[in-house]
Amino acid sequence: MEQYDDIRFFNEEEVSIALKSAVRHPMIKTLFEYTFPGKTDEEIKEVVLACKSINDFQRDIISVTMQRILDETSAGLTTTGFDKLDPSLSYLYISNHRDIVLDTCLINLTLYKYQLIRTANAIGDNLVQRPFVNALSKLTRNFTVKRGGTPRETLLSSKKLSEYVEYLLKDKTRSVWIAQRQGRTKDGNDVTEQGVLKMIALAAGKRSVSEYLNSLRIVPISISYEYDPTDILKVPELLAKKAQTEYIKSENEDFNSILKGALGQKKHIHIHAADPIELDVTSEVATNQLLQQVVNTLDQTIQLNYKLWPTNYVAFDLLHDSQDYIEEYTEKDHQQFERRLRMRVDMKDKEAVKSFLCMYARPVINKEQLKPAYEA
Repeated sequence: MEQYDDIRFFNEEEVSIALKSAVRHPMIKTLFEYTFPGKTDEEIKEVVLACKSINDFQRDIISVTMQRILDETSAGLTTTGFDKLDPSLSYLYISNHRDIVLDTCLINLTLYKYQLIRTANAIGDNLVQRPFVNALSKLTRNFTVKRGGTPRETLLSSKKLSEYVEYLLKDKTRSVWIAQRQGRTKDGNDVTEQGVLKMIALAAGKRSVSEYLNSLRIVPISISYEYDPTDILKVPELLAKKAQTEYIKSENEDFNSILKGALGQKKHIHIHAADPIELDVTSEVATNQLLQQVVNTLDQTIQLNYKLWPTNYVAFDLLHDSQDYIEEYTEKDHQQFERRLRMRVDMKDKEAVKSFLCMYARPVINKEQLKPAYEA
């Protein structure tokens, strides 16, 4: 394990030490107080320090936190496809990515419900700069993806990351989650970066890449929120990208996004797990071509299984000044979404309005584009 010390999460011996420090940190204490509103500081401390492993911490603390978040900020979480997975096997879950923390927490809550092996999660090192965030990250089985560096440093860190993913999946029988792209999808267009697959495939070495990827049991995951609690926080970056100007995050932007994602209203949430991807190992194609095939499969599967909500259909009709999907929403749905739009965006800023609407409408557009090929 020593070669992974700079990226790995806590081992079991380190959990108790980390929790003794965590119960004294003001920000982490606030999280625990939210989780257990009826308990005194001493009672909370007793529950937290009784955790001797990451499994204990996830079961007794994080799952309780997530259930309270769902109860207070959503209309419920539904899931499909997980019942087809084997509880004895580890899987490499690759999903679309909308929220920094919620996505993985909700997926793991679902895995816990179905008694499936929970995941270790890839997280960018830019998100764990604060010591208390880093500690919480390692307590929830996150491992670090190093950003930046020279091309050689990037290659070496990617190779180490790839080998660590294989080590977790095969040696430790630990499932792994990784997003289909670097950073969250902000424009609603869930597409996979081939670089993610290239990184994963590095550990194959001289082995057949198709056989290696099959051995990882890649499961595409689609997660959809009726309301994205961080929608308005994504608009400035979308506008900067459209204007072809550099977007510079504020000092606390990622942390504020985490809080907004947790505490903001989401209404309904749905997560779908597809069948593991099976590649044709008899087909001889170049590695880049093979990886592009996987990218295409991930994109099509994630987009087709993305559950559309009234918000998506309303946004599409508003964006196109149409009534194409009027059967998919009520007048109340329409009014609620328009109210949200007007509260969050300056209606005089046409580009901001368009970016906000596109964020919600894009999954509908993607399904429209995929439907002819899918039906054929």
